[in-house]
Amino acid sequence: MSSSSSASTYSAATNKGVLHRYMQLPQRNKVQCMYIWIDGSGEGVRCKSRTMDFEPKSPEELPVWNYDGSSTGQAEGSNSDMYLHPVALFEDPFRLSPNKLVLCETYKYDRRPAETNFRQSCKKSMDKVKHDIPWFGMEQEYTLLSQDGHPFGWPKMGYPGPQGPYYCAVGANKVYGRDILEAHYRACIYAGLEISGTNAEVMPAQWEFQIGPCEGIAMGDQLWIARFLLHRVCEDFGVIASLDPKPIPGDWNGAGCHTNYSTLAMREDNGIRYIEDAIEKLSKRHMQHIKLYDPNDGEDNARRLTGFHETSHITDFSAGIANRGASIRIPRQVGEDKKGYFEDRRPSSNCDPYRVTEALVRTTILDNWEEEAAVADEDNC
Repeated sequence: MSSSSSASTYSAATNKGVLHRYMQLPQRNKVQCMYIWIDGSGEGVRCKSRTMDFEPKSPEELPVWNYDGSSTGQAEGSNSDMYLHPVALFEDPFRLSPNKLVLCETYKYDRRPAETNFRQSCKKSMDKVKHDIPWFGMEQEYTLLSQDGHPFGWPKMGYPGPQGPYYCAVGANKVYGRDILEAHYRACIYAGLEISGTNAEVMPAQWEFQIGPCEGIAMGDQLWIARFLLHRVCEDFGVIASLDPKPIPGDWNGAGCHTNYSTLAMREDNGIRYIEDAIEKLSKRHMQHIKLYDPNDGEDNARRLTGFHETSHITDFSAGIANRGASIRIPRQVGEDKKGYFEDRRPSSNCDPYRVTEALVRTTILDNWEEEAAVADEDNC
């Protein structure tokens, strides 16, 4: 392959101006619903569209659909049909209203949840603790890559200068890909997500957005849709969004999904005692959480949680006020107010938010964590 043809392979693109003409055509009372689900990797999202004769107002109005699970790592070709159950509805920022994004749970031919359908178990746990009103906020870090897998904006034959000037920076010599961040930010707002902010991260070409506060199951729903929107926006720009927890080895920050968590008791006066009690419970189940905080039972996080680059070591549990090198950080303002929330800094950037949020409520609220975990495992067999 010649160098010119190789270059064209990595710059495949279409003219978005031409597409715009067609997107202006009337829909003739039809609504496009894009069904979205988590594939067999536990990290990837898939999607396909269905035409409806009405604008749905809730997921319950939409039909159960099916897909080829043998092409998503979820079934054998000889018995490939899987089911999509709509569970959450959002506005579509690409096709615009009245078109919808439809988040779905995945089920097998025998109606059991697919192995990567952790929403089903999470929803049961969240229903049990609804009177505690658990709030979550998740800080999704990600890294932009060119289509050749090289960090976006980095010199092709070397590295940028060492970390220091890139975090929350401004300037063409410090940040790469802000257009993508802004497009994704606006897409999340249009979709109806509780996106609370964005910033450039410590490693160049690394960014973060925050979703929340969200109550209960809505946290996982919204973060998965925000991830879908990120990948879809990057598709338009011809760039890749990586959720790898350590995309560049060496003296570079990894990528996490820090999770902020509180219950009603923690947010009320003198809630600090409930925060401290929750942290004590978490300390006793540290490795159980580590195994749930990335899709590969802690192997991905082992590359990131080294005790360096603003992380605690994967085998150690620690907590502290304003300490970004601890497993659990209590924000300084919370320490002063004696109420609020805490930040679990252990979840990896590619974690499943359903598993993370469920683990937190199981450990800090439910007293039968092991029993609940066994039930979840049976549900996903």
